[in-house]
Amino acid sequence: MNKIIEKVQLAENVYKIRIEAPLIAEERKPGQFVIVQITTDYAERIPLTIADADPGQGTITLIFQVVGKTTHNLALLNKGDIIENVLGPLGRPTHIEKSGTVVCIGGGIGIAPLHPIVKALKQAGNKVIIILGARTKELLILEQEMKAVADQLIICTDDGSYGRKALVTEPLKELCEQNPKPDKVFAIGPAIMMKFCAETTRAFAVPTVVSLNTIMVDGTGMCGGCRVSVGGKTKFVCVDGPEFDGHQVDFDNMMLRLKAYQNFEHKAYEDCRLENEIAKKTGGESI
Repeated sequence: MNKIIEKVQLAENVYKIRIEAPLIAEERKPGQFVIVQITTDYAERIPLTIADADPGQGTITLIFQVVGKTTHNLALLNKGDIIENVLGPLGRPTHIEKSGTVVCIGGGIGIAPLHPIVKALKQAGNKVIIILGARTKELLILEQEMKAVADQLIICTDDGSYGRKALVTEPLKELCEQNPKPDKVFAIGPAIMMKFCAETTRAFAVPTVVSLNTIMVDGTGMCGGCRVSVGGKTKFVCVDGPEFDGHQVDFDNMMLRLKAYQNFEHKAYEDCRLENEIAKKTGGESI
């Protein structure tokens, strides 16, 4: 069992929780994730990237967006509440080395898993340029934390309410056109964003790493739900990733697979939301 030590709302439907998980905090490395199961009664298991860890305090930090039933119920929990199962750290850690100039791009909730990676890249002696993208200013997260690490911080919003009115690929292309061009790029965010970041850097032959967040059940490679095609070969995100060469990922196939259960997820979310609203009004038990 894992107790919630802290809970903060970062933006609309985006929450940060810090939970007790001493063994995970001690072993975790940038790029790794956990599988969270709120209760043990056949509850859904969801992957969440570890946004930060404090081995001294024995805690890990998770940042998530409410998109379905489980994340909705997770958002209803508060400080002192218990999460029954947290499994990890899982996945292959980010390969951290001194490359030179590294551009790190985070889009939406993808900014959260990018945070420990940029810290590690900076500690390794790299010049780190960070590009953050969000639909609006209100949905931008971790700006100050990224600013504290970045040699240069570029912010883009779709509506122009903050920073540049642009997609993240626009400043990325400008950086790639410079001489010298970046030595490496990391991109984490929506699949469509990562796809076009990879297409942008492909033209300049800049190595590009993406972190994939696919459908996942067990996190150990047994279910096959997270399979993706990378370089024409089948890979499993939970054990072979979550990071891959962005120029080799078949993003179109991945995005089709991500849509497979969208209708079921939406219905489960709406049913859960209505049940909790009714329970709140009648004084019953929620979740």
